[in-house]
Amino acid sequence: MDGREGPLASSLRFRLSAWISATILLGAFAAGARSYVDATEDAHRLQDVQLRQIGQIIGKLDAVPASPQARARAGDIDFDARIVLRFIAGEGGRPILCNGPPPCFSDELADGLQTVDSGGEQWRVYVRTNDKGIRAAVAQQTAMRDAIARGDAARTVMPLLVLAPLLALLVTILVRLMFRPLRTLTAQLGARQEHETGDLERSALPSEVWPFVAEINRLIARTARTIARQRRFIADAAHELRSPMTAMSLQAERLAASEMSPEARTRLDALSAGIGRTRILLDQLLTLARIQEAAAGESGDGAAVSLKRAILECLEDLVPLAEAKGIDLGVVGDADPLVAGPLVDLKTLVKNLIDNAIRYTPPGGRVDIRVGVDAGPAGRWADLHVEDSGPGIPAAERARVFDAFYRVLGNGQIGSGLGLAITGTIAARLGAKIALGDAPQGGLDVHVRFPLQDAD
Repeated sequence: MDGREGPLASSLRFRLSAWISATILLGAFAAGARSYVDATEDAHRLQDVQLRQIGQIIGKLDAVPASPQARARAGDIDFDARIVLRFIAGEGGRPILCNGPPPCFSDELADGLQTVDSGGEQWRVYVRTNDKGIRAAVAQQTAMRDAIARGDAARTVMPLLVLAPLLALLVTILVRLMFRPLRTLTAQLGARQEHETGDLERSALPSEVWPFVAEINRLIARTARTIARQRRFIADAAHELRSPMTAMSLQAERLAASEMSPEARTRLDALSAGIGRTRILLDQLLTLARIQEAAAGESGDGAAVSLKRAILECLEDLVPLAEAKGIDLGVVGDADPLVAGPLVDLKTLVKNLIDNAIRYTPPGGRVDIRVGVDAGPAGRWADLHVEDSGPGIPAAERARVFDAFYRVLGNGQIGSGLGLAITGTIAARLGAKIALGDAPQGGLDVHVRFPLQDAD
């Protein structure tokens, strides 16, 4: 399985954000609806109080304006709010005919608040009769009352409607921030090398995740113990086999010195070659076990080691092999960068690469070792290129040649398939990057980039 997040619907972060946001929005809708109704009712009550207050003031009049024109001028108390005043009875309760602008109300209306129809429109009317029998009706159009009430209610609800989406967005952001430690833990696990078996740090994580991290740490510890047992078994087996293989090699050498038939000599040569390959395999198994054990423990002493020195010391052992095949072996470039790591590991890496290049290059071929320094924007690196004129490695198989015991078929060479596995393990331990490409002379180019170490 890869480390990417799964479908959005199965995301705990998404579901938590969705549920909390939905709760906020539903709560805001319910509260907004209730506030809207309450605000509308409050506005209507205030409007009724306003009608009563106006009616109380008009009720203190001692007389009704005599002329219809005077009554009409006093009738529109608040035209914008559609509040009108109509006198429906004069002194002694005598009815007053409505001969002015609408609305007109009957003198038979009872005192108090009521809703009546006039001229095809509904009006909220407050009727009051004073001590002299003068009856006044203060009215307001219900459509206008409702519009004013809805406006007041909308202004009351608007902050809540604006705040609810902002709260939902804030919840989403906060949930994302709360899950950031888990993403950090994921990145921490993804950045781990295969030899890192230390416990995961849990102090920055929520306490609810601690049991999960604790179980991961126990699993890592169990896996590390299992791998360590396997490595010890391989190392012990290889070590125990070295003595009998050495004895068999000595016996084969003694046997080769004796007289024997050509057929027996042929079989003895095949036996000696097999013993030699087995000894090389055992040596490589021990080397691989040592490198892996070192990678699982300390990561190196960090001392500055000359890359050119490691190459020259390896060439002392490998030049005879190159001369035996007539191979042009040489170092190109005057750079002498310093890399961090144990000299023995660096020499093992370089020797494996050069030895492979010599063995897979046909007689009369060429092997170039290039050393350079790259101090570009990507960082400061020491570059090592080992280029040969051999058959190379197909691009489809280059990713697998670093697996233990994997060998490219059809190359005609005898080997164990551990050389590049050892090289890859050392490169990972030293923090180096290794890549395979095509050499200018048609063979394989092994490119290793080491972090550049400054001299003290």
